[in-house]
Amino acid sequence: MRAALKQLWLGLKFVLQALWFLRYSPYAIWYSWQRDRRDRPYQPTTTAAPASVGKGIQATPTDRGAQFEFEQASLELAFLTPDFVRVTWQPGRLPVPYALTDRDWPPVAVDLAEQAEGWRISSSDLTIAVGWDGGIAIGDRTGQIRQEQPPQRLGESWQHTALLRDEECLYGLGERAAAFNLRAPVTPEQPKTYQFWNYDPGNIYQPGTDPMYISIPVYMGLHRGGSYLAFYENTFRGELTLSNSAAEPRATATFEGGALRYYLAVGAPPLLMERYTALTGRSPLPPRWALGYQQSHWGYRTEANLRQEVQTFQAEDLPLSAIHLDIDCQVNHRAFTLDPQRFPDFRQFTAELAAAGVRVIAINNPGIQHNRHSNLFLEGQILNAFCTYASGDLVVAPVWPGRSVFPDFTNPVVRDWWSRQFAYLLQVGVTGFWHDMNEPAAFAAWGDPTLPLSTRHCLEGRGGDHREAHNVYGMLETRAAFESLQRYRPATRPFVVTRSGWAGMQRYAWTWTGDIVSTWEALRQTVATILGLGLSGVAFCGSDIGGFLGNPGGELYLRWFQMATFTVFYRTHSAISVGHRAPWTYGEPYLSLMRRFLRLRDQLMPYLYTLAWEASDRGYPPVRPLFWLDPKDETLWNRADAFCLGDALLVCPVLAQGLRSRPCDLPPGNWYSCWDDTHWTGGQTVELPAPLEQIPLLVRAGSILPLSEGEDLTLHLYPPALGSQGESQYRLYSDAGEGYGDSRLDHWHLSQQGQTLTLTWRSQGDYPFPYGRVNLHLHGPALEQAWVDGQAVAVADQVLPAAASQGKTFEQVCLQIRAA
Repeated sequence: MRAALKQLWLGLKFVLQALWFLRYSPYAIWYSWQRDRRDRPYQPTTTAAPASVGKGIQATPTDRGAQFEFEQASLELAFLTPDFVRVTWQPGRLPVPYALTDRDWPPVAVDLAEQAEGWRISSSDLTIAVGWDGGIAIGDRTGQIRQEQPPQRLGESWQHTALLRDEECLYGLGERAAAFNLRAPVTPEQPKTYQFWNYDPGNIYQPGTDPMYISIPVYMGLHRGGSYLAFYENTFRGELTLSNSAAEPRATATFEGGALRYYLAVGAPPLLMERYTALTGRSPLPPRWALGYQQSHWGYRTEANLRQEVQTFQAEDLPLSAIHLDIDCQVNHRAFTLDPQRFPDFRQFTAELAAAGVRVIAINNPGIQHNRHSNLFLEGQILNAFCTYASGDLVVAPVWPGRSVFPDFTNPVVRDWWSRQFAYLLQVGVTGFWHDMNEPAAFAAWGDPTLPLSTRHCLEGRGGDHREAHNVYGMLETRAAFESLQRYRPATRPFVVTRSGWAGMQRYAWTWTGDIVSTWEALRQTVATILGLGLSGVAFCGSDIGGFLGNPGGELYLRWFQMATFTVFYRTHSAISVGHRAPWTYGEPYLSLMRRFLRLRDQLMPYLYTLAWEASDRGYPPVRPLFWLDPKDETLWNRADAFCLGDALLVCPVLAQGLRSRPCDLPPGNWYSCWDDTHWTGGQTVELPAPLEQIPLLVRAGSILPLSEGEDLTLHLYPPALGSQGESQYRLYSDAGEGYGDSRLDHWHLSQQGQTLTLTWRSQGDYPFPYGRVNLHLHGPALEQAWVDGQAVAVADQVLPAAASQGKTFEQVCLQIRAA
C-alpha cells in the first residue's frame, strides 16, 4: 500500500510540474530573451584598470570628525559615538538612506593631528590612522583592531579591502546557506565569494547555495585582539571575497556603483549589535501571540480544509497561535484576493478563530496580473505605479498570476497606495501578512530570475535603475504593509513576515529561512543561517519546520520541531508538491512528544517575551552564538551546532539521524540540565544524553528562569556552585501582550554567600503584576529553610510555593542550602 501511495504521489507531482511548464514556460522563455537583450548595456565591465585615490593633500576638521582630500577622491570620517564611525569615500552618489533610522547622534569630541605617515584622528575610545595613500588603521585602547588597504576605483565601481588575521572569524552578511563562520570553507586555493544580490534560488536551495533571499552587507569580525562590526551602506549589486592566502588574508568588498560608505564599530558583540541597530533600527515589540506556534501549508485551498486543520489542533490538545494562507487560497494567485466560492463564510470563520485565540495570516506577492479586468492593475496604471523601462513601457514578467507588472516601492506615492490595499483583508479578519517572491522574483527560463537591470525606479524622486533598487525592493514592500497595519489597526502591533529584505528590514518584519529542503544537512544549515541573521540585525526569524521541499521522516520532523521550539518564529510550512505536515502526521510517539514541546514553549513565554522586549530595546538577537557569553574563548568561535536562547539557556539540537547523545562545547561557567539538574562544569566538551523525547537543554548557573504555570509564575533558581560567592540579575518584562499601554519591569537580584541564597525583588511600571502568585523552585543544592521578608515559611521538594499572593510582591527571600 505504501509503495502504491508513493507511486501515486510521484505521478501527481509529475502532473503538477507538467501543468506548471505548460502555463508559464512559453512566456518565461520569451521574457528571458527580452531581459538579456535589454540588459546588455547594464552588465558590469571588467576592462577598467584599478585606479588609486592618489596621495593625501589636506585634512580639515569637522564638527564630529574630519574631511580629507586626496588627488583622486575625498574621504570623510564622522564619529556617531566615540566607538562608532562613518567612513565615506567619493566620487559616487550617496545612498538613499533606506537602511537608517531618523536619529540625532550626540556630538563627539575628536582630535585631529598630522603625523609622519599621514593623519591621526582620535575619540575617547578609538584612534584612526589615515595614511598618505588612503590606507586606514583602526584601534582601541588595547591596540589595533582592523587594517584597511587604500580603496580603488574600477570605473564606476569601488573596491575596498580589509586585511584579516589568521584566526579571525567573520559572521553575518544576512541570510547565508554557508558555515556560520564565513571564513570556515576558505582555503588559499579557493577564495570564497558572497554576493550582495537578493535571489530566489528556487528548488536548488541547499547548503552552499549563494546568494539567498536576504543579502545584507554587514559582518562582525572576531579575533584575539577584539571584535568589530562593518556595515556597507550601498544597495548596488556587490560581493565580498574572502581570500586566505598565507601572505595576507583579506576581505574585499566590491560594489558596482555609488559612493563607498561604510560604518565601523569596535567593542564586545552585544555593544556591536546595540550600535548597528541604533543606526538601522530595532525590531518593534511583537504581539505576544506571535511567539506561539503557527501552522501553514501550501495546499489548504478551501475554508473547509482550514476548519479541519484547526479542529484537529483543538481535538489533539495542541496549542495553536496562528494559521497561514498561501497563494492557493487566492483567485488565480492574484494579490489581495480570497476566492469567495472556496471561502464562503470567511469573516465569520476568522471571528470564530479569533475567539479561540487563533489568528489568520494571509500571503501577498508583489506581482500584479497584467489584466485590464483587474481594478488593481487599472489603479496602478493611472498612478504610474508600476516599474517601467526608460522608454516608458511597462516591465512585464511571468510570475504566479501569469504575465505580471511590479509596483515601484521606491516611490512613496506607490507605497501609500499599496498600503491601502490591505484594508479589506483586515476588515474580513486577517491579522497579519507574509510576503513571498519579493526579491523580486520572476519566472525565467535561464539567467537571473528577477526584473531586468534596465528597469527604472523612482528612488524617492532622484531616479535610478534596478541595479541600485533591487536589494531594497522587498524591504520597501514590507514597509508599506507595516505602515498599513499601523494606519488601520493603530491599537495593535503589526505582524509582518517577509522572505526578502535588506539592512533595516527588522524595523518592519520577521523572516524565515525560505524554501529549504527536508534533509538532516538542511537542519544543520538552519542553525548557522539563523545565527548569521541574528548578527545581521534580524532578531526575529525561524525556519519551515521539517523543511519546505521534501517529505521528512518522523525523526527528522521531531528533531527539527524540538530545535524550532527555541527559535523566535515557530512555524511548520511545506510545499504543495509534498505531503501535508503537522504535529500529528507521524502518529505516536511523535505526537505526544511534540505536544510536550508545544507546552514547554507556552511555559517559556515569560522568558521569550522578555527576550523580544530586549531585542526591541537594545537590539540583541534572542538566538545567540555560544561565543556571545565569552568572546575570548576561541573554542566557541566556529560552533554552529548549538546556540543560546538569551543568556540563560544553551540549546544543543540533535542534527543527525539515530543519535541518542551528542557532544557539546560548553562555555565557561557551570551548567545544569534543564531536564534532571545534572551538573556540568563549563570550558570543556561533554557528551550530553539525547533520547528521542529530549533535546539537550542546559541552564547556566546563576540564572533565574521564569516559567508560567497556569496563572502562576515559577522562578527557577540555578545558583552557582555550593560554597561559592556570586550574584546575578534578571529583568522580566510584562504588559498586556498587545497594543501600546502600560508595562512593567520586575527586577530580581540573586546573590550567594556560602550556603545562603538571597533573592530580592524590585518593580517599576504601572502595569499590574499579571500572575496569580510566584513560586520559587531551587535547582542543584538542597533547600533546607526559607524566610520571606523575615518570616519563616515551609518548603517542600525544592519548591517554595506562594511566595507572593496576587497583587502583592515580596521584597526579599533568604534560602538556606546544603549539598544535595
